[in-house]
Amino acid sequence: MARSIQSLERAAAMLRLLAGGERRLGLSDVAASLGLAKGTAHGILRTLQQEGFVEQDPVSGRYQLGAELLRLGNSYLDVHELRARALVWTDDLARSSGESVYLGVLHQQGVLIVHHVFRPDDSRQVLEVGAMQPLHSTALGKVLSAYDPVAHSEVAEGARKSFTARTVTGLEDFEGILDLTRARGWASDVEETWEGVASLAAPIHDRRRMPVGAVAVTGAVERVCEDGALRPALVAAVRDCARAVSRDLGAGRF
Repeated sequence: MARSIQSLERAAAMLRLLAGGERRLGLSDVAASLGLAKGTAHGILRTLQQEGFVEQDPVSGRYQLGAELLRLGNSYLDVHELRARALVWTDDLARSSGESVYLGVLHQQGVLIVHHVFRPDDSRQVLEVGAMQPLHSTALGKVLSAYDPVAHSEVAEGARKSFTARTVTGLEDFEGILDLTRARGWASDVEETWEGVASLAAPIHDRRRMPVGAVAVTGAVERVCEDGALRPALVAAVRDCARAVSRDLGAGRF
């Protein structure tokens, strides 16, 4: 069994103490409650404070939980609410389209897959929940980059790797793709990330009308495209799914 890291255990215990006790605790209270020397407790509190997980009242010197923990907690809740709201709609989309359906959110410099509905044809498939996809070449990534300023900054400032001969890597050309995405409300990836694979995605918004994720249909080019273009019925189905999830999140009509 791997050995635990004592300093992390103490930091976790400290956060639990601050979360479960009085609103604010002094250094002596924290040290005594956890059986730590004051110097040790102060060092951990100072590190947590620097990272934003703990705040110190400038008048009393007492400690309380910081805003960074609230941000992380809200992010966790947002993703889980998004997935919960999307379950029925993404299942319906997979059945109606006959293709795989992905739900993605911005994570660091890419797209994190938080939900994956298999293509309903009993073929052998691999669950891709937890996988990362690039922002600049995938349909999910383009949608997030078009509607989320943070995603846009990540992709504009980061490296845009060429995966196939169709991958767009130039910033000016990529910005044109984002303009088109915003104009029509969806994005596509036709063999820009994987040879023989095409996908299309639409944005999901929350009650504040902020982009919180995107939903995509992905499949073989010959099934997703028709006469060299994405099938209109698939585009409509993906957009309807995204709107339905957005409504369930309180976004109203788009």
